[in-house]
Amino acid sequence: MSSNEPEKFQFLVKLALESGAADAKIIPASQVVVEDRVVLKCKVGCNHYGETLACPPYAPAAEQFRKIVSEYSYAMFMKFTTTASADKEVYPYLMTYQTDPNVPQEIKDKAAAFWQGWKDSKRKMLDSVVGLEKAAMNKGYTLAMSFISGHCQLCEKCNTETGICRHPELMRISEDAIGVNVKKTAANAGIHYQFPFSSSADSFALLLIE
Repeated sequence: MSSNEPEKFQFLVKLALESGAADAKIIPASQVVVEDRVVLKCKVGCNHYGETLACPPYAPAAEQFRKIVSEYSYAMFMKFTTTASADKEVYPYLMTYQTDPNVPQEIKDKAAAFWQGWKDSKRKMLDSVVGLEKAAMNKGYTLAMSFISGHCQLCEKCNTETGICRHPELMRISEDAIGVNVKKTAANAGIHYQFPFSSSADSFALLLIE
């Protein structure tokens, strides 16, 4: 494998930045960190567990995805800045504001605004990432496959009963749901990762390339 081989993927980095990514780096696929414990966090603690086909238990297991990653040579790891922001008084209630009756209405409104901003930004990110996947395919990398962070938000209610996605051209599996340790992979890519966030929340995406 030539040491300058990643250069041929720089067109994707350029496209990613033009498509709204705050940062994008080409890394060896071996630097995508996949851990079983990440999927456990989906099952224990995520209120979207089992709600979409892009998440557990419908998504591939971490063990299976680890094997899939090993079949690729390179990946592009990306960071997107969202419009979702929350100050210190709102942050502790982002996951509980809908169910906790003691949360003041003002905090509930701010938390709801955060999640609306998150949803709007995630849809734009999804469009960008799917576009990058198609751009890679059009250059001959026919097995390019993209993934985003967080649960799928394309439908109000996912078609989990039949297991058939209504929007297969757009739905992409959550990288967290298949075991990608986003924090470690970001570090391997040299991309800044901050959690908890100080103001606006970042989100991340992955494109496997072969």
